[in-house]
Amino acid sequence: MAVYLSKSRKVLADLKTTKMGFQLGVSSRTSHFPHIYNHSSYLSENSWPTTLRRFESVKADKQFDSLRTNGAAPHADQVLNFPGGIVKFTSELKFLSGPEERIHCYRVLDDNGQPISNNFVEIDKEISVKMYKDMVTLQTMDTIFYEAQRQGRISFYVTACGEEAINIASAAALKTDDLVFPQYREAGVLLWRGFSLQDFANQCFGNKGDNGKGRQMPAHYGSNKHNYFTVASTVATQIPHAVGAAYSLKMERRYACTITYFGDGGTSTGDFHAALNFAAVMEAPVILLCRNNGWAISTPVNDQFRSDGIVVRGYAYGVHSIRVDGNDALAVFSAVNLARKMAISESRPVLIEALTYRAGHHSTSDDSSKYRPAEEIEWWKVAQDPVARFRKWLEGQNLWSTQAETELRDSARKEVLHAIQVAENIEKPTLKEIFTDVYDVPPSNLRDQEKSLRETIQRHPQEYPPYVPL
Repeated sequence: MAVYLSKSRKVLADLKTTKMGFQLGVSSRTSHFPHIYNHSSYLSENSWPTTLRRFESVKADKQFDSLRTNGAAPHADQVLNFPGGIVKFTSELKFLSGPEERIHCYRVLDDNGQPISNNFVEIDKEISVKMYKDMVTLQTMDTIFYEAQRQGRISFYVTACGEEAINIASAAALKTDDLVFPQYREAGVLLWRGFSLQDFANQCFGNKGDNGKGRQMPAHYGSNKHNYFTVASTVATQIPHAVGAAYSLKMERRYACTITYFGDGGTSTGDFHAALNFAAVMEAPVILLCRNNGWAISTPVNDQFRSDGIVVRGYAYGVHSIRVDGNDALAVFSAVNLARKMAISESRPVLIEALTYRAGHHSTSDDSSKYRPAEEIEWWKVAQDPVARFRKWLEGQNLWSTQAETELRDSARKEVLHAIQVAENIEKPTLKEIFTDVYDVPPSNLRDQEKSLRETIQRHPQEYPPYVPL
């Protein structure tokens, strides 16, 4: 983001009088993104002028003409025509420091599910109900799959406990042509797009129905059909991929964007900073959605950075940015809905920092009670539950009832348990699948490895699982 020249300030001020949400060039005390503007008129009336995308700069030949005419640049100008934009001079010796007040957080629903504003993107009734159903289904799936791992039926699992609103609401605001580059806590995005519970179970059990043919860790989903790139455990590597894909969409003039999800820990990597700068400079249509849940495994955000969270990092790189309540489904939906329109129609990146809390363990390999107080976890689970908050709003709209709640949870539990039972009984991929899908014709080194593996299994059959077809 930028502080614009005085000649641009009037334009900016005029834009601020509209219902503009992603503000630019204002003081830290007012950069709190309090509004979402009228999305229906966005593509026509409220499109940002392209001249505001970069700082203005005087052409070099004009500057040199001035030097030849006057012998020197007028002192009255008090500016430097530096590459990248004109820089004003000042006699004040002052270092930049952090803002005195934290960037505010956009919110629609309070803790009790009551609207505090009508400044949000309206959602169709059918979509609202589907959002809630998918949030409950995701919550149920996480609970049962976590238990399955504890029973030794799968080797690993990671939940989205406390982050259901970010998953489902962001997915609902996207289109199916938009490409998703997830981290590992976005199963709800795939659920929204139509990935079935059986598909999830097949992947976690690594059977023949798994798209990855058992070659990925459990909960590392991927689906070409749903434009959902396969999850990788390596932190933040998906961010530059999403930016590069967005730039490709721009070059192809496709009416779509990419979205990438990552945690606060991901912003401490070089990949995040390199990708953010590339997206800003190349004006790639990408939504960068940070789930700031307070903890990068056992490292709290206070031990990661001294800046005001993630939103100011977008500001520093010249990217439109906003901070939203990640436990408020309406706020997340509104922010992503608007971000998508900005990314595509203006061809620009948008950063969203969603404040939430990882109410569960980082994964089944983690015990968060070792580094977080139990009372803190319980408070977030109960008082800030995004699923319960959205349900209260639906009930206030007469779109939900106690009977519907009971039926939904019973049905979701039965469907998940059935999917697990089926997945356990499906045959595993054959041994040969380890060596396929990379080369059209396997090279000699892969053929040698396969031969060596088969000979080893024949010599030591007791060391290998009997349920893997040879």
